[in-house]
Formats: sequence, structure tokens, C-alpha cells
Amino acid sequence: MLEAAKEKCIQCFYDKYGNEKVIVFGEGNGNAKLMLVGEAPGKQETLLKKPFVGQAGKNLNEFLQVLEINREDIYISNVVKYRPYKTNEKKNTTSNRPPKREEIAECMPYLLEEIELIRPAVIVTLGNVALKALVGDDSVTIGNMHGQMIQLENKTSKLYPLYHPASIIYNRSLKEVYNEDINNLKQMISEIIKENE
Repeated sequence: MLEAAKEKCIQCFYDKYGNEKVIVFGEGNGNAKLMLVGEAPGKQETLLKKPFVGQAGKNLNEFLQVLEINREDIYISNVVKYRPYKTNEKKNTTSNRPPKREEIAECMPYLLEEIELIRPAVIVTLGNVALKALVGDDSVTIGNMHGQMIQLENKTSKLYPLYHPASIIYNRSLKEVYNEDINNLKQMISEIIKENE
């Protein structure tokens, strides 16, 4: 069923972009009780066509070690399925940028279909973009919502917002809060998963 959803995504994508961009689909266990949603693939993810590799993958592995969960037991995706980037013409380099509203809007149907097919008990959003997209409210912030279990409108999944692991690299003062949120998630998740079995 995920393959059919991917085909729809590919068709939509190529109707709009041709071959300009590389699509990085979500991956993992199709029956996962835990789903992670980031904002968009970066350079390494685009090169390998796999979500959360490179530095992001290292951060993810640390996160999973704390939870005592294997990567193959979860499902990992992003709100936007291709790399949003900006170009520095002088240096002839590219760098990541946050996705624009229209990029989020065009990719949301696929993410929602992934969630419908996977039916996770808990969705962990990483950062503001994923949180705002899944809550459907641009006024919410990760600073106000992190570490709280939220019931989504679809009533089959609960949402747990976390700071994006990359934010800790740039703001070391968040590390303690981030670790506390992960430890709280570890305590909550086993109970929620048992309820949904």
C-alpha cells in the first residue's frame, strides 16, 4: 500500500518538477508503533536517498539508544520529500533552508497518507516545521509544545514534539531539555504502545 502512495507522490512531483529534485521517501517498519517526522532531507539524505543519515543519522541513533528501540522497528519520514536549499552564487555552493509554505502544502497529502497506512501509536515530530504541519497551526512553537503528548484529530495517533536534534548542535543550552524530553518519552511510550496492541 505504501508503494501505491509512493507512485502518486512521484507522479505529482514529476508533473511539477521534472527531474530537477531527488525524492527521499520515508522508510522503515510498515507496522511501526513509533513514527518520526522531520522537516526535510538534507544534502546527505539526498545523495543516499534515505532519511536521517550523516549527522542527522548519528543524532537519530543516539535518540534510539536512549529509547532502547532499533531503527528497523520504527518508521521515519519528513514533511517535505525533497531537499529545500539555497545557492551561494559566489561560492557555487548550496545549503539547506527551511521549507516554504507551498512546499509543505504540496507534500502534506503524502505524509498524511503515510500516517494513515502506518497507523503509529506515537508520532514524534522533530522541530517546528513538522510540529506546525501535523498540528495544522502556524502559531504553535516547539518552545511551548515540546515534551507534551498531544492527541491528534485522527484519534489513532498521539503526537510528541521534540526539538530537532540539529538544534542542539547550534544551541547547547537545549541539550538538557532535549534529554529530559526523550527520557519522558521513554516512560510514556511503552504504556501507549501497550494500549494500541
